[in-house]
Amino acid sequence: MKIGIPKEIKDNENRVGMTPAGVSELLRHGHEVFVQHKAGENSGFQDGDYEAVGAKILSDIAEVYRQADLIVKVKEPIEPEYSLVRKDQVVFTYFHFACERALTEAMIESGAVCIAYETVQKPDGSLPLLVPMSEVAGRMATLNGAYYLQTTKGGNGKLFSGVPGVKPANVLVLGGGTVGEAAARVAAGMGAEVTITDVSLPRLRQLDLELPANVHTLYSSDYNIRRQIPMADIVIGSVLVPGDKAPKLVTRDMLRLMQRGSVLVDVAIDQGGCFETSRPTTHSEPVYEVDGVLHYCVANIPGAVPNTSTTALTNATLRYAVALADKGWQQACREDEALRKGLNIVNGKVTYKAVADVYGLAYTPI
Repeated sequence: MKIGIPKEIKDNENRVGMTPAGVSELLRHGHEVFVQHKAGENSGFQDGDYEAVGAKILSDIAEVYRQADLIVKVKEPIEPEYSLVRKDQVVFTYFHFACERALTEAMIESGAVCIAYETVQKPDGSLPLLVPMSEVAGRMATLNGAYYLQTTKGGNGKLFSGVPGVKPANVLVLGGGTVGEAAARVAAGMGAEVTITDVSLPRLRQLDLELPANVHTLYSSDYNIRRQIPMADIVIGSVLVPGDKAPKLVTRDMLRLMQRGSVLVDVAIDQGGCFETSRPTTHSEPVYEVDGVLHYCVANIPGAVPNTSTTALTNATLRYAVALADKGWQQACREDEALRKGLNIVNGKVTYKAVADVYGLAYTPI
């Protein structure tokens, strides 16, 4: 199979779809790999690194799409790429269709096979291709939240850890999944007082046992969230409903309860965000203010640490990419239930129910 690795063109997206090590494995299986010129440069991988393992370097993105049967990316195609995606081409990437209708319609029209990293799901409910980026995003969410607490950045001027005689910052983490746990662990390590919420009592018990003593668990409800946010200096939203829009846990009217200069970090923004006042931002312009509360809603947080992120992502996606290349998408998805759940749009039909329901489109079961 011919596999294409294009350069990401979304604002400040510095990751690349695969490391040279991953490309080497695909080549070892007898496939051809085409990498766009400078695709890996911002992740610390030079064209020469890819050429050294046997990849072919192509000068422009259109040629990569033209040559490849399988496109392996990081982020969803954006508008300039829509016309490059063609019928029967397999595109394997993060799509997050539920919050981008134009993308959904473009991929339906293209006739391509769209396999979304974020909905590849094992029988136990785990999301193996979302986990590595969630681990990165959770850690980064805390670091960025602490940064924007500085008065010079518009925050309330509190030092995350406090000092002797001065209390540390209070952090509220909404959602106890991979992102939430990573965010809480880093916040606790930096000395903050942390509260983490979830609706799963077994998960709360697990977090209570595993996280440090300065992390407190709380059942997630509208009442409890309203009680907590007046004390919170940072609220990190990390709630996920696989393939669907995130629920709005902090509404516009709740902002008046919050301290001026407090910070909301919405890691769920890829799925529409879990704060009512959230809108996607970029690393170029990461924050905005509503009612005195800073909002950090960067849609590709891991893109700021691309060397770590690209390596972690390749570690997770490689086995699936090899299966798609070795067997073709149909046989690979027949044999692997987790990969089959990644199928969102196939030859003009929406095959993931949550995406169909969001837009009122016809749903075609696999």
